[in-house]
Amino acid sequence: MKQLKKGLLILLLPLLAFTTVHKFYVSVTNVSYSEKDDALQITTRIFIDDLESVLKERYDVEGKLATEAESRLADEYLEKYLRKKFQVEIDGENKRYELIGRKYDNDVCIFYLELVKIQLSSVKSIQVQNEVLTDLFDEQQNVVHFKINGKKKSFVLLKSDTKGMLKL
Repeated sequence: MKQLKKGLLILLLPLLAFTTVHKFYVSVTNVSYSEKDDALQITTRIFIDDLESVLKERYDVEGKLATEAESRLADEYLEKYLRKKFQVEIDGENKRYELIGRKYDNDVCIFYLELVKIQLSSVKSIQVQNEVLTDLFDEQQNVVHFKINGKKKSFVLLKSDTKGMLKL
């Protein structure tokens, strides 16, 4: 009988280890330069359910993102949140980006941002500060990939370290 209990425990233990789901909090941002447009182009991917949490927690809005019942306030509040939590500096000066738009891809919302009339030849550094979702989730990781002028650099930004810089 004792052997049977031990055998069952050994068989069931691995199954019990997977019963608790641990959510992974991450966003991915790509920063590149378009010579044709003289523009810094940025895409950032954030999970829809995390954005839903932001809308509810910060603005008391039921976003219902990526559905036919999506709130008309979603655009306004998502932009407000993004502008507060995602900033770009060029040579130490904070620059305002244009929010070109957003789209949904499965469970992710992709935001398209652009800084126009950037003369890359005169730029010494580009810094991204990404605090998206760090106010809601302590485990949040914001990955930033720079690919500019042949230089590639990636950062994993955390609540305690929210800035990444590419020196040109």
